Amino acid sequence: MSERSPMCSLKTALAAVAVSIGAAGAAHAHTGLEHAVSFASGFAHPWTGLDHMLAMVAVGLWAGLNGGRALWAWPAAFVGVMLIGGALGIGGMPVPLVEPGILASVIVLGLLVLTAARLPVALGAALIAAFALLHGHAHGAELPAEAAAATYAAGFAIATALLHAMGLGVAHLAKGATGRLAVRGAGALVAAAGLALAVV
Repeated sequence: MSERSPMCSLKTALAAVAVSIGAAGAAHAHTGLEHAVSFASGFAHPWTGLDHMLAMVAVGLWAGLNGGRALWAWPAAFVGVMLIGGALGIGGMPVPLVEPGILASVIVLGLLVLTAARLPVALGAALIAAFALLHGHAHGAELPAEAAAATYAAGFAIATALLHAMGLGVAHLAKGATGRLAVRGAGALVAAAGLALAVV
């Protein structure tokens, strides 16, 4: 698997967005929110939705492959904008294509890991932030009225950061050419899982 140029990888990713938006129905991972009344429930929820888990780990894998400022800037962009998206959802602010966009994020992030795409830190952060807005909005919009939104969000954010850290850790431990290929193979699995979720 040879590395591609940033523009080639970005074009592939954008094509995947179009395909997955066209194929996707409603995602099925946003369940269990009727119990979103505590920090613990917020912390537990990211581990229960495959689409969210895959996207969050993929952010860490991709940041780990890029190194430098991406190691902290990309996970921070995801967590920060996810919280903003959650606030928009709680406030009833509509955001288009949330569910298809979430599925697209899994496919695109998987492809970016697979191709070991190297983007400028700001451009990568912007792409990640766009996906994070959708992930956050989906959960904010579905919170029940009795939810403890602030403590739930804190738990959710910490769990998200841990999932990013898992991806970063795997990328860090996978040294050398063989390890890098293994990380990119994990990206292929993430993208394939995203495609599977989009067609079920």
